[in-house]
Amino acid sequence: MEVKTSLLDNMIGVGDMVLLEPLSEDSFIENLRKRFDHNEIYTYIGSVVISMNPYRSLPIFTPEKVEEYRNRNFYELSPHIYALADEAYRSLRDQDKDQCILITGESGAGKTEASKLVMSYVAAVCGKGQEVNKVKEQLLQSNPVLEAFGNAKTVRNDNSSRFGKYMDIEFDFKGDPLGGVISNYLLEKSRVVKQPRGERNFHVFYQLLSGASDDTLKKLKLDRDFSKYNYLSLDSAVVNGLDDAANFRTVRNAMQIVGFMEDEVQSVLELVAAVLKLGDIEFKPESRCNGTDESRIKDKNDLKEMCELLGIEQSVLERAFSYRTVEARLEKVSTTLNVAQAYYARDALAKNLYSRLFSWLVTRINESIKAQTKARHKVMGVLDIYGFEIFEDGDNSFEQFIINYCNEKLQQIFIELTLREEQEEYVREGIEWTNIEYFNNAIICDLIENHQNGILAMLDEECLRPGTVTDETFLDKLNTICAEHQHFESRLSKNSKFLTDHSLPHNCFRIQHYAGKVLYRAEGFVDKNNDLLYRDLSQAMYKANHSLIKQLFPEGNPAKVNLKRPPTAGFQFRASVGTLMKNLQTKNPNYIRCIKPNDKKASHIFTDSLVCHQVRYLGLMENVRVRRAGYAFRQAYEPCLERYKMLCKRTWPHWRGPAREGVEVLMADLPVPAEEFSYGRSKIFIRNPRTLFFLEERRRQCLQDLATLIQKIYRGWKCRSHFLLLKKSQIVVAAWYRRYAQEKKYQKIKSATTVVQSYTRGWQARKLLRELKYQKRCEEAVTTISAFWHGTQARMELRRLKQEARNKHAVTVIWAYWQGTKARRELRQLKEEARNRHAVSVIWAGWQGTKVRREYRKFFRANAGKKIYDFTIQRIMQKYFLGLKSTMPSVSPIDKSWPANPYRFLDGVHTELRRIFHLWRCKKYRSQFTEEKKAVYEEKLEASEIFKDKKALYPSSVSQPFKGDYLEISKNPKYQKLHSAVDEKVLLADVVNKINRANGKGTARIFLLTKKSVVLADQKTGQVKASVPLPDLASVSVSTQSDGFFALRLKEGSASAVKGDFLLSSDHLIEIITKLHRTGATAADSEQLDIDISDEFLLQFKHDKVCVKFIQGAPKNGNSVSCKRKNNRLLEVSVPTTA
Repeated sequence: MEVKTSLLDNMIGVGDMVLLEPLSEDSFIENLRKRFDHNEIYTYIGSVVISMNPYRSLPIFTPEKVEEYRNRNFYELSPHIYALADEAYRSLRDQDKDQCILITGESGAGKTEASKLVMSYVAAVCGKGQEVNKVKEQLLQSNPVLEAFGNAKTVRNDNSSRFGKYMDIEFDFKGDPLGGVISNYLLEKSRVVKQPRGERNFHVFYQLLSGASDDTLKKLKLDRDFSKYNYLSLDSAVVNGLDDAANFRTVRNAMQIVGFMEDEVQSVLELVAAVLKLGDIEFKPESRCNGTDESRIKDKNDLKEMCELLGIEQSVLERAFSYRTVEARLEKVSTTLNVAQAYYARDALAKNLYSRLFSWLVTRINESIKAQTKARHKVMGVLDIYGFEIFEDGDNSFEQFIINYCNEKLQQIFIELTLREEQEEYVREGIEWTNIEYFNNAIICDLIENHQNGILAMLDEECLRPGTVTDETFLDKLNTICAEHQHFESRLSKNSKFLTDHSLPHNCFRIQHYAGKVLYRAEGFVDKNNDLLYRDLSQAMYKANHSLIKQLFPEGNPAKVNLKRPPTAGFQFRASVGTLMKNLQTKNPNYIRCIKPNDKKASHIFTDSLVCHQVRYLGLMENVRVRRAGYAFRQAYEPCLERYKMLCKRTWPHWRGPAREGVEVLMADLPVPAEEFSYGRSKIFIRNPRTLFFLEERRRQCLQDLATLIQKIYRGWKCRSHFLLLKKSQIVVAAWYRRYAQEKKYQKIKSATTVVQSYTRGWQARKLLRELKYQKRCEEAVTTISAFWHGTQARMELRRLKQEARNKHAVTVIWAYWQGTKARRELRQLKEEARNRHAVSVIWAGWQGTKVRREYRKFFRANAGKKIYDFTIQRIMQKYFLGLKSTMPSVSPIDKSWPANPYRFLDGVHTELRRIFHLWRCKKYRSQFTEEKKAVYEEKLEASEIFKDKKALYPSSVSQPFKGDYLEISKNPKYQKLHSAVDEKVLLADVVNKINRANGKGTARIFLLTKKSVVLADQKTGQVKASVPLPDLASVSVSTQSDGFFALRLKEGSASAVKGDFLLSSDHLIEIITKLHRTGATAADSEQLDIDISDEFLLQFKHDKVCVKFIQGAPKNGNSVSCKRKNNRLLEVSVPTTA
């Protein structure tokens, strides 16, 4: 996408009307049409932005556009509302100038959307941070709330603002928003009781009936049918493209973000419902015995419901609708009201109730968005106020009169500030200032607001004087005092001058405003200015038990009765406008003039007559003439030189000196008369747009010549680059070919060399083979000879050995015979000596024993150590096992004692024996379990896996058995109905506390867990309040502390998630979570249930996410856990610190 670098680049029409040539109303309208047809909806008049409503979405408000206009000069890019917003924000941030942005235009011109765009742009470009983002979000979310209560569908606009809004956004020294203050002007409260054909009441009524839940409507005693309410018009109840139900949810969310408490939101809705109920109260006439008429309420049911909503005694309000008490200094007079007066009182109460509610909303929003610091702030004001209103059928009343008065004042300050800005710039730049002739509408403002003879003053005087006061007496007074005023006309004043004007009815008067003549119908001026609410109704409202009603009607306090007449609507509005004007005088103004192109609210349609009418009453032509009275165009020297330096050879392509000297050289070289421009201190001023267009034409021609030169150089560079590329390619191809040829030659040489090598290697191999064969034959011959030799040697050795064996056998036989002979001789000798040596034998035996013992001692000394060691080890092991038998611990698995090890070398055995013994006694202990007891211990084991070392409450729950059914629901007759309502077996039944998000208090509920669902029931009645299937449970959240709070978080999109997650509290938290986890894990159709243990987690309550935070605090309320709501987004649970 092409990015423009100047307002003058690629212009469609003229981007700045100051440069329009020739300047006329027709050319002005034609320029707007041309730009509108090309989706250029913004046009400048100097620093003023004209905004055309396109009636469709355009891709010019994206984040990319925000970045494009960020920190850019006002005239640097094409006209856009972002340029004005950026200029105002940078002036506020960098130059410390308070700013105000005035957005005006008639209904349907896009004023509200323009104010949103300005605020969204400022929010996008200012700083970031958690606190800053919170402030920005609150400022932006205040718009949906005020639009719901202050906007309505009209014949001109589906979202028309029926009040004026001025918001002061406060910034710190860095330019980050700190807060804001909203002021509202003249809410059109008459719309509450009556709407013109084709229009609706305020949006909030339709949003409440369309978007509120059935339960909410039941509490408010309302029905969704619009036709049941007299204050709601039926012909336009449904608007195409407007989703009232979705908008109601948006408003509720916005009120929470801004900071409204839940009870405050409920109070506001109750008052809105009360207004609808008021419209349904009807009266019937009833004659008294004295002949006077009085009124009575036809059907008291609507009155009863309204009184129940507001907490008012029905008889008190009924009397207030039937009687009126007039108090003087020392006396009271009570008079009856006829039917007409009763209807007037009803409508007056409805209008005042809604108007005061709207003012309270603005005050409440201001309390939330106001800056917290008291240091001086930079301020940017955004004024979104109704434009000049002229109804062609002459049905202009009191509302149009004061709206046009406000626009007269804005036009006056606009001309004054524009002239002052022009004069200040001329003085700042050292340019001679010439007085500019323009129409000063101060005479019109004086006609309206003069404290003695002004129309508003005479209207107040007429309302306050005693006697009969009617609109005719007011018109007569105007004819008497203002007849000679040149901007006032009436039938009587015309007739006094012998003129006849049939377009001017008798009950009307005409004022010549700056935007044209407006015909006002005097009917209703006195009543609307009085804005009278009977004191009886104020006192009845003050007696209400509703907290908000007492704030809205403080004058109803009997202890503070004020007999002074309240100020009139005209007086209040004049004072508000005066305050607004003083406020705007202190700020640097920025203007956005909104224009709607057609009355059909359709895109691509441009109605010349309608646009011309708006151009006139917005005074745009007057604005252009003021801007063009001196110099039509001015530009800083640096961008001017940068844009036009190619027009002079001395400044092209680079000027080395100061920018002003470069511009002077440039202008001197051009054929431009000296009186057509002047040099300021930092800018050049051009008097006539023709001079600027001449410069632009010369620049365009130079750019074409430069483009031709650049094309020539580029084409030459491109051709040379192509030639060099071809040359390089040829070199590469030649190199590759030479390489290929050398490779082929090398392959041939290599092949020939391989053949020669193969023949040489074959000859060498054959030669080596012959040598090896000869060597092998020699080795075989040597082997054969050696074998024969070894065989001969072996046979010779064998013969020798055989001969020796025969010789040895003979010797052996001889030796045996000799030994036998010797033995026998010895035997005989021994036998002979036996008898002689008996004594010697005895001694010999003793000697032999001694010899044996000596031999045994030798043997014992050699093996005694090993034997003693084995014996000692065996004895120690025996002693160890006997000692272990006597000191064996009990068979209880929880007994952790074990005898001490007396021998270090048995450490491994000692440890293994301990493990084997523990396994044996655990097995023996388990064999005693029943199936129920086994399940209990499995639950205890699972609880340990989930909570051990994670939850401070867990150690205290170990010794407590898991009972499951604490309520004995199957036996207790109190819960017989509840037990019959649950089909599955109840795994757990206990009483828990359900935490209320609104106040943090708990409500007792019966908690039932079955294999398929979780059920919450009322403790007193046993009625089922909620049933959640286990597959709909996403996770369970608990804290790490010693509290009993747990949250059931439901899956998004499930049927059970409509009312949001549950926050509960129980004394048996560990058992409940464990059984939930086991049941969820064993269910076939559900996933594993996640257990989240954290001191801070988020819960979804209906449409809002709330953070639950656990903190440790000092013991309060008997050492119990307390839960408090800190704000709409935070529930804080305080857990007492345990010693």
